[in-house]
Amino acid sequence: MQKIQNKRIIWIAAAFILLACVPLAVKNNYYITLLNQLTINMIVVFGLNFVTGLTGQMNLGTAGIYAIGAYISAILSRNFGISPWLTMIVAIAAGFLIGRGLGYPSLKLRGPYLSLTTLAFTEIVRIFATNLTELTGGTQGLKNIPRFSIGPIALDTNVKYFYFVLAVAIIMCLISARIVYSKWGREFRAIRDNVDAIESLGLDVKKIKIRAFTLAAMYGTFAGALYVHFNNYITSLSFTTDLSINYVIMLMVGGIGDIFGNIIGAVVITMLPEVLRFLGDYYQITYCILVLISALFLPNGLVSIYGKAVRLFKKKTEMKGGEGCEQ
Repeated sequence: MQKIQNKRIIWIAAAFILLACVPLAVKNNYYITLLNQLTINMIVVFGLNFVTGLTGQMNLGTAGIYAIGAYISAILSRNFGISPWLTMIVAIAAGFLIGRGLGYPSLKLRGPYLSLTTLAFTEIVRIFATNLTELTGGTQGLKNIPRFSIGPIALDTNVKYFYFVLAVAIIMCLISARIVYSKWGREFRAIRDNVDAIESLGLDVKKIKIRAFTLAAMYGTFAGALYVHFNNYITSLSFTTDLSINYVIMLMVGGIGDIFGNIIGAVVITMLPEVLRFLGDYYQITYCILVLISALFLPNGLVSIYGKAVRLFKKKTEMKGGEGCEQ
């Protein structure tokens, strides 16, 4: 187990170093914008991993959670002149409350019923954001949302903001790793594998489930605040159920329950539409086919390719060794 964790740390460190080097080679502002979105997506998936990845509860309310964090931070900073750093803290606090509230249905609902409940939450948030035009701007949105600044340093370029978000993502990754490999992480996985066994040990299943939802929601609202201050603009059209599904796809394609898999999933699913854009009208169907192939042949995600390659190499080496002995 320790060897696996050490290998994961090396791969995660390599991934972040590679991302940090990209702006040095790529000067196109559009791709730097994608890098920012990609890194913010990582933070969302780190949080979703606690609920869907570890406890096995399907959460399709991520877009709604993300939207609430974004709107809270945007409205407070733009309309009331409050520092984005303070509005971000308010957004995280809102995530704590949302997670506890959204976690209660998971105590009685499972499978498709829980999925529909969380999906309804996203739709309710989107409808409110669309219709409360005086507050949210509706589909027209809110403009001129201020960016973060670190003391005298204004994060006024996409490259500066990327390195800020990347540093934040690294911190959130470390926190996630600490939780995943802690007692909390073991309890989350135990709920996914055998709820009855957890109850027989006298552990509070309700408390554990709500904790998972709370962590996911706090990550989601935090990422929403980072997104809106990068984009300088927000509209209710951005927070559809498709976005929630997209985050689940990132989790599944990368590798459910695996932090390095979270990073891979966020990178692949964020960049894949850009790679396939040359296909024009065939882009969406190609995208869906690739995701389906990944689900069918790599049920443990892209992160499992390395393990399969190592096992195949060892098997071939052993076969060659056996043939040599026979000769």
